[in-house]
Amino acid sequence: MATATPSSAVPATAFVRRRGANEGAKSTRSLRWARNQHQRWSPRRSGAAVITAKFDLKPPPYPQNALEPHMSQNTLSFHWGKHHRAYVDNLNKQIGGTELQGKSLEDVMIQTYNKGDLLPPFNNAAQVWNHDFFWDSMKPGGGGKPSGELLKSIERDFGSFDKFSEEFRSAAATQFGSGWAWLVFNPRPSDGKELLVLKTPNAVNPLVLGYTALLTIDVWEHAYYVDYQNRRPDYISIFMEKLVSWEAVSAKLEAAKSQAA
Repeated sequence: MATATPSSAVPATAFVRRRGANEGAKSTRSLRWARNQHQRWSPRRSGAAVITAKFDLKPPPYPQNALEPHMSQNTLSFHWGKHHRAYVDNLNKQIGGTELQGKSLEDVMIQTYNKGDLLPPFNNAAQVWNHDFFWDSMKPGGGGKPSGELLKSIERDFGSFDKFSEEFRSAAATQFGSGWAWLVFNPRPSDGKELLVLKTPNAVNPLVLGYTALLTIDVWEHAYYVDYQNRRPDYISIFMEKLVSWEAVSAKLEAAKSQAA
């Protein structure tokens, strides 16, 4: 089965801005967004106090040294403590005092994804969500092969676990530049296959494409360069063999099926 990418899952225009008759539209839209922040997304007040948006930096569900030797404490401290923290801080600055304050992270993502015509807060919002999900996709002593209903679903939709693993690894390895590879649940399959592999650029994730994420690997270079330098395939192999939390994936699949029922 060929890897499903966002360009095959949604129209290419959702990701590519075509120049021509509408040249300059993106710049105009960004300027309009900034200009209208004070008008449309004006600060909401309670008495004399301004109510500000606040998302917190969630810690990974394990100590920072718990994934060693496969992911070093140094990598996790920089990745979570610097990069993830910066996304949270920047998002709070961007949406504070706007109509996005008080909304869930998922609602902020979907609203600012804007059907592929991204508004400024999208990248930080999506990267906060993506990283929360990434930490939950791993555990100490993880990897190997799933069992139970998850394994049955993988074997049904991919032919075998080995074929799924090959497709997931390929998606992660061939995502050009920064991005993510995902195992997702499709609540509306046209071919009867509920599970798909996707790769997405930059901060884009399955939620804004209409899928439910089950598993992800971060292939932004900062996710692995400290430990693996430019050897992305080695990092992907270690992730699959030593880090994946199949229990977390199983729980997410069960929840997704229940919600779709």
